[in-house]
Amino acid sequence: MQCLYDLSAPAKLNLFLHITGRRADGYHLLQSVFMLINWCDTLHMDLRADGLISREDLGAPLPADDLVLRAARALQAASGCGFGAHIGIEKSIPAQAGMGGGSSDAATTLLALNRLWQLDWPLARLLPIGLALGADVPFFLGGHNAWVEGIGDIMTPITLPSANFLVVKPTAGLPTHAIFSDPALKRDSDAAILSGFSANPFGFGRNDLQSVAQRLCPGVTQALDWLASLGLSGRMTGSGSAVFAHLDQALQASSAPTKVQTRVCSNLEVHPLSGWAPAGKLTVGGE
Repeated sequence: MQCLYDLSAPAKLNLFLHITGRRADGYHLLQSVFMLINWCDTLHMDLRADGLISREDLGAPLPADDLVLRAARALQAASGCGFGAHIGIEKSIPAQAGMGGGSSDAATTLLALNRLWQLDWPLARLLPIGLALGADVPFFLGGHNAWVEGIGDIMTPITLPSANFLVVKPTAGLPTHAIFSDPALKRDSDAAILSGFSANPFGFGRNDLQSVAQRLCPGVTQALDWLASLGLSGRMTGSGSAVFAHLDQALQASSAPTKVQTRVCSNLEVHPLSGWAPAGKLTVGGE
């Protein structure tokens, strides 16, 4: 096996996101549902016998030391593998959107190199590496839509009905730390239960980060107002700035706000690379 091409790294949407508390170490406790969608980056992997890790940006340029390179180096170091890889990335998922694009790229890198380097590690060995890279990486490694709790590290796979969503990404992005460090952030939501969510999966709860994000980024409000003008109930995903709405019928044509990205997406039942590492528990840590 010398190469692996056209590997998908899907984005996610948070169907709701409640902050239920904050630990003494500063980490926030949350409840959410993470849902995979078919807005994907595409990665290509070529085996290198010299042990070097290199990256080629096939679209928009990425930071010099992004999560893909860090993921590859982390797996190489943990496994002691003498092979390297040349990784090509076609970016499609917008940055600073709350859609997990960088984390998904890192997870696809770990899964693909696990196969390209013929490590055959089980998922349980990849999960700690993913968690060290970022809180969302284990979700993409797990490969299933999930009910998420704790600091984002406790995941229960769930099944969601097939559905379509209109996703809108304002021009401006939002750094996650700016949202979570804001003193106005609501941090005391009551605990939700899975059965309550299941009764109304695409209309349950809210995003506790949204009001802070709207104050910091007017584009979030503009995008939500546009969705409302279409008769759609929108909300933000993750820490923003992307927002989305469930489409329960055909969408009527309407001009979007200037310079925003819009896309109609479908949810995915499983990650395209699901099964590339033998399954293990999705819980990668505890409170």
